[in-house]
Amino acid sequence: MGQQPDDGPDAAHRRPAGVNDVTVEALGKLSEALETVERARGHLYSLHQLIGHADLMLDDAVALFRAAGRQAIADRIERDLLGRNVIAGRWTFQIVEDFDDGYYALFRELDRHARDTLVGGRRHLFEAELKERRRTPGRPGHEAGPGAEG
Repeated sequence: MGQQPDDGPDAAHRRPAGVNDVTVEALGKLSEALETVERARGHLYSLHQLIGHADLMLDDAVALFRAAGRQAIADRIERDLLGRNVIAGRWTFQIVEDFDDGYYALFRELDRHARDTLVGGRRHLFEAELKERRRTPGRPGHEAGPGAEG
């Protein structure tokens, strides 16, 4: 079966006229880098939540050491570790806020600017074209998009 004239990516995933392969590849690489930063951001939020949970668990540890008659250990944990900054002057919420407002915000803004400037805001052009090269038109499970045939 040959491709139908309307078979293929929707308009939001078609390369605008005059955009060359290297530009699409560069935008794809920028998008891939942003996706990696998104994953790193998730890990940063995991760190934030895990450290917060661990700090709250120290309350139980301190209480148990006190119940066991281990006052010196309980006192040192309570005084030196409970509520301590994880890096100089900062709890994890401050690290997350600085990351989100600085590096992450700039990265997202530059990704959007590049897409808006070069391809009218279209996303995932590299992947859409890769899909077109790899799918088998007319085969079940190889449709161009949701609800598309072929």
